[in-house]
Amino acid sequence: MAVLSPPAEAPAAVPAKPRRHWLRTGLVWLGTVLGAAVVLFTLVTPDSLTQYTWMAFLRIPIEGLLLVAVFLAVRGRARTVVLSVAGVVLGLLLIIRLFNLGFYTALSRPFDPVLDWVLLDPAFGLVESSLGKPAAVVLTVILGLIVLSVPVVMTLALRRLSRLAVRHQVATTRGTAVLAGVWAVCAVFSVQTGGLLAASDGAVAALGDQIGLVRRDINDGEKFGQQAQIDAFRDVPGSQLLTALRGKDVLLTFVESYGRDAVQNPQYAPQVSAVLDDGTKRLAAAGFSARSAFLTSPITGGGSWMAHETLLSGLWVDNNQRSSSLLAGDRFTLNAAFRRAGWHVGGIMPANDRDWPEGKFFQYHDLYDSRTMGYKGPKFSYVPVPDQFTLAAYQRLERQPGHQPGFTEIPLVSSHAPWTPIPQLVDWKDIGDGTVYQTMSTEGDPPDSVIRTSDKIRTAYRNSIVYSLSSLISYIETYGDDNLVVVFLGDHQPSPVIVGDTASHDVPITIVAKDPAVLAKISGWGWQPGLRPADGAPVWRMDQFRDRFLTAYR
Repeated sequence: MAVLSPPAEAPAAVPAKPRRHWLRTGLVWLGTVLGAAVVLFTLVTPDSLTQYTWMAFLRIPIEGLLLVAVFLAVRGRARTVVLSVAGVVLGLLLIIRLFNLGFYTALSRPFDPVLDWVLLDPAFGLVESSLGKPAAVVLTVILGLIVLSVPVVMTLALRRLSRLAVRHQVATTRGTAVLAGVWAVCAVFSVQTGGLLAASDGAVAALGDQIGLVRRDINDGEKFGQQAQIDAFRDVPGSQLLTALRGKDVLLTFVESYGRDAVQNPQYAPQVSAVLDDGTKRLAAAGFSARSAFLTSPITGGGSWMAHETLLSGLWVDNNQRSSSLLAGDRFTLNAAFRRAGWHVGGIMPANDRDWPEGKFFQYHDLYDSRTMGYKGPKFSYVPVPDQFTLAAYQRLERQPGHQPGFTEIPLVSSHAPWTPIPQLVDWKDIGDGTVYQTMSTEGDPPDSVIRTSDKIRTAYRNSIVYSLSSLISYIETYGDDNLVVVFLGDHQPSPVIVGDTASHDVPITIVAKDPAVLAKISGWGWQPGLRPADGAPVWRMDQFRDRFLTAYR
């Protein structure tokens, strides 16, 4: 009888090796690539929008090579600590570089980590006037979230990249050595890509610049205080001040963003120069003469108050620390000189819509703002009051028949960014309370449309300067008399978006008078005849004007 053997057991199934889902794999690699891109962007990003080309990012950052070396050298918990610190540092560096990008684009200078936080409020106001309050609030929230999240995201990116470097240590070491050699060669021969050095050390330079700014801010306060104590006019009695202007109404007018480029850049000069040259002829027909030159402003793109303070105080005010120190002191200003000499000192500030306690420093007898000028018309984007109405308010508030001779400071702000919409000139007798402007505030392209196109924004800038200058020329022509003296100048050049990265800080300045004795007093200055300064016109620093003016008219 045959014995049946039990059936053989089937071999145990070998468990299949689990495969990572393709989507998960793709997301992991996408995260790695994005992390590397963020780190590279942080290390090599240019400070100017004009340098933003794909070639600008084909550079080798020495900081990145050192970072890879740290990935490979450090182990265990020490690596975790180092990566966390590096992530926070790189995150802060990215924030600083993004702020730098914004500041170079708008103000042609780097972000100051100590002094520039006070600019957030006016920046919010500008965005609100251009895009509306909801958009400004949303952008502010987004900016806050970015600032808070960037160090966290950067730390996570570095951890992912470090794991990849360690996993492929041999290849990473070789690749880093090759790139280090290429960096050295590029550094020796100053090889460029995208107009920038291929051997980049921009991150170290950016951190060094920020440290340098902090050191400057710490030392600058004492230096500025010492400069403020030097003043040849502080103790001059009123009877010896401004004697050559007795009986004159002196109007000091800052034209917002009216810079050298407005009269010399081919994109703007033909139209602006035509207005000035025509104005010279019209005013000459009315008996007026003018002399023009340039002043070098301490700022560009924004911060108008620092230009005002520089001209009035005779001190170089180029940062907010100096501005605060000036306003907290007792510096003898041009306003104070006129007041001591017996003038009525007024200020008409059409952009102000709230109390301005700092105005006490300038010793105004009367100070008006957009709430007290009698304006009932619409707001024009950033601009609460059109320039022509502001000048009409000056005539109504400060130059009534039988008035005391006055010195009045007025900024004309219709040429403030975003430069649209712009009102039209109207007959002076029709201005009234400003309701004549009601339909003009909605004409033309809205700000959010203009700021997206370089051609549109430059055209809007040019048109705004034409309007502001035309308003002023028309005012002098209409209301000027033998006792009117007008000093008008730009506060600063517009942002680099309008004039480029290499534009000077120069602004035109002009003195207009009907009485020939007034201009005779400055015959030795070498200023050019007419409302438009040409290339060869003298150039002074803006802080030199106060002393030269007081000396000439003493």
